[in-house]
Amino acid sequence: MSARNWIDLKQDADTGIETIRAHFEGHAYDPHWHDSYLVGFTEQGVQRFRCGRQRYDSVPGKVILLEPGEIHDGEAPTLDGFTYSMLYLDPQWLERELRALFADAPQDCVPTMSMTVGPSPELIFAIASTFQTLHQQELRIVRQTATDYLLTQLSSQMQWRQRKQADPRMPLVAQRTREYLHAHLEQDVSLNELAVVAGVDRFRLTRAFKAAFGMAPHAYLVQLRLAEARRRLAAGETPAQVAASLGFADQSHLGRWFRRAYGVTPASYRNRCTPVPDRR
Repeated sequence: MSARNWIDLKQDADTGIETIRAHFEGHAYDPHWHDSYLVGFTEQGVQRFRCGRQRYDSVPGKVILLEPGEIHDGEAPTLDGFTYSMLYLDPQWLERELRALFADAPQDCVPTMSMTVGPSPELIFAIASTFQTLHQQELRIVRQTATDYLLTQLSSQMQWRQRKQADPRMPLVAQRTREYLHAHLEQDVSLNELAVVAGVDRFRLTRAFKAAFGMAPHAYLVQLRLAEARRRLAAGETPAQVAASLGFADQSHLGRWFRRAYGVTPASYRNRCTPVPDRR
């Protein structure tokens, strides 16, 4: 990671929205996902990332919209790197606020993005305004006004899709494996154990899972643990506590994976999200 890389991160206490402004040169972060909706834009340079089976290049004037669980990475293909601003929106908060904004929203649906990268000057302005008011911790009424404006503009790039437990396009082997990993993310799960759950041998299991999610079961389990670590750190748990409770070998093991995925150390992330002192 370049010494010129930097991240400025805060979390709004009322909404749980994380405001992140960062600069990366070269490799930015490994494939990972978030539990949040990511809404942001590129300020400078070329922000290249892969999401699903596609590669995207975001440049100034383009907005970036990612849904929870979408696996993506990040890199700078040019020497000057890239700078971006991003809002991490809690799914429950977003759905609740959108339903308040649109009384006719269908009850059996959840919000979904209509694009991943594209031009939207009005939405970029709304994101930038919201970012500034939250990041600078303006008066509560100012922050609420900014987020209301953001939701209004964001709605033009969102649709409602059916809330479903299983994706009919996904092999049952992959579905069963994913469900088991989510239910046992803190345990030392083996491929043989997963194979029994899925009803196939571990080689077919790995092939089916990787085809469905773009990563092997062990890599998916690491990402599950990192997502949970992010929540626990933001709630005030220490890196040592989180590492021990989530099955990482030690604090440094958690730190290596966390930094590769998010570009920041667990301790730094915790300190920027909570005023609780770091007592190891």
